[in-house]
Amino acid sequence: MTHLILTRHGHVEGISPPRFRGRHDLPLTPTGREQARRLGTFLASRPKIDAIYTSPLSRCIDTGVAIATATSVKATAIPELADIDYGEWTGKTHEEVERADPERYALWWRQPQLVRPPKGDSLQDLVARTAEAVREIIDHHPDDRVVLVGHDSSNRALLLTLLDLPLSAFWRFQQSPCNLTEIEVSSRSVRVDCINETLHLQDLTFQVEGGRQRSTERAI
Repeated sequence: MTHLILTRHGHVEGISPPRFRGRHDLPLTPTGREQARRLGTFLASRPKIDAIYTSPLSRCIDTGVAIATATSVKATAIPELADIDYGEWTGKTHEEVERADPERYALWWRQPQLVRPPKGDSLQDLVARTAEAVREIIDHHPDDRVVLVGHDSSNRALLLTLLDLPLSAFWRFQQSPCNLTEIEVSSRSVRVDCINETLHLQDLTFQVEGGRQRSTERAI
């Protein structure tokens, strides 16, 4: 049985007010670095981690390094875990995209499976890419505990694949920075242990969500 531990990178600028970050490579903020450190410390206190894979974007690599340092396990970046490419939406606020492209923006929240941002990825592209990554990881780690450090969007896509859900269910999951989402995968079944657990960040979560940076539910 493979025990998958999905997490999202730590806090970065652009979560609130929200921007379409996607492939825009942003560093962790001081809060993000502390979230990553606490996540690493918490994982080090639990059963042994066997492997760590991260998105190639620096916010995920740095979060993976914090986990690797705490657990003494090498972190490896793989391109399949990269965030969705928002194309011409990248770097823009939600208000800017809504003004410039109102119909497509509204459809993104209502039926994301029918949307491709101009010159960007579709949800189908993202799901296919992340599904290939998780398939290979499960094949290579049939009896291991594996951490995957990704993005809000890539983690949602992985959950759609692992839980055999339609693309229209994309918005049903929340993935907060440095959360824990744990899933056990065997030849017979897929079992969810927890989704978006953040107790290891309790006071930090309050600081981030209690002020200007509260609205993470729609942060991309």
